[in-house]
Amino acid sequence: MIALLRAAVPVFLAMVAGTAGSLIVTSVLGNHDTVTLAAFAVISAVLNAAAAAVQGALRGLGPFVAPFRDEPAAAVPVVRDARWLSLATGALGAVAVLCVPLVAGVTGVPAEVVREMGVLPWFLAVYLLVFASTGGASTILVALGRSRDVLWPSLIFGVGVGGLTAVLVPWLGLTGVGIAWALSGLAAAGVAALSLRRALGRPIGQGRPRPREIVKLARVSVPLAGTVLIKFGVLSVVTFAASTTGTRDTAAHAVLTTLTGLIMLASLSVALASVPEVARAPGPAGARRALWRAAALAVTGTLLVAGLLLGLGEHVLVLFSGDAAVRDRALGLLPVMLLAALLDSAQAVQGTGLTALKRSSSSLVFFVIGYGLLVVAAVPVARTWGIDGLWTAMAIANGLLVALQGTGFHRHSARVGLAARSS
Repeated sequence: MIALLRAAVPVFLAMVAGTAGSLIVTSVLGNHDTVTLAAFAVISAVLNAAAAAVQGALRGLGPFVAPFRDEPAAAVPVVRDARWLSLATGALGAVAVLCVPLVAGVTGVPAEVVREMGVLPWFLAVYLLVFASTGGASTILVALGRSRDVLWPSLIFGVGVGGLTAVLVPWLGLTGVGIAWALSGLAAAGVAALSLRRALGRPIGQGRPRPREIVKLARVSVPLAGTVLIKFGVLSVVTFAASTTGTRDTAAHAVLTTLTGLIMLASLSVALASVPEVARAPGPAGARRALWRAAALAVTGTLLVAGLLLGLGEHVLVLFSGDAAVRDRALGLLPVMLLAALLDSAQAVQGTGLTALKRSSSSLVFFVIGYGLLVVAAVPVARTWGIDGLWTAMAIANGLLVALQGTGFHRHSARVGLAARSS
């Protein structure tokens, strides 16, 4: 448990650094111009989904690299394969970002907002390609037991994008954000590449694509990216459903969603840090023990944050809204939001456990079931029970995922070490 905590803390701090940089960008734009902020919000909705999908796909590399922890240099061929796969995924994300102005214009986004986007999509597309070019360096470093090295690229990106945005936006508007994002991404990628080179103990070099091996990686990585896209898509529908309930309820929903995202950082860091332990387990008992330790640590972290939020309540919410009515509404929904977050933390660890077993396709099926029911119910529930019903529905969906993912992990973990035992 202590070893898992030590591995998870640098990953958590890296996620906090990246989140802090994004919050600074939003704050700077919010104080610069409303139209500029609106344009950034439209583009970032696609950027966040694309980046999350790319990152989700890269996290599928962990179980392929973890067996080489004691002999890192032997992982170089896998790292080369990962780079080809990540570049392909990043290219798709870059195309999606470049299409934002066109899609925004067709779907009725105000013309002034579309014009304000300018060249930002091009800079963000470059950022996605640079991020993808690292070949999942952060995931690989964690899998090799070098979690501390993950912190520095994220810290450089967070500080860089926040600082450069604050300096450039007053002069260049959204173009300044694009320059900040691209330059910070390049700096972070450079540090990540150096850390990976040091961890492997030899240059990665160039290599021809190995289609068969890349397909093996894709079978784990692509379904994992699919679960991320499903979650983003369904939560967008839930937000739309919440917007039909009234202005204050919509604002309260936005505050609670922001808090949920911050709470989930702890469980996601634990989940990522647990992949090597599950992937390297010699048998079913070891894999299950590693997963339950990770789940216990993630749930404990969530409970600590939940207790802090319940204790501070109004003092925390005032940071997110100046409207007393919105704060009161959010405060009343805090218990059910925390329940939903607690269940989400548990299912995230279990889903990552399935990825460590190279069974992310099972997790994708479970997401289709759990979140499919949520997307069907979102609008009717919002119309009947408001955001109280929506957050209850999310808690139920997450609870269903806990049951499905837990059952799936138990079934698939029974085969851990089977080949070794039979030989």
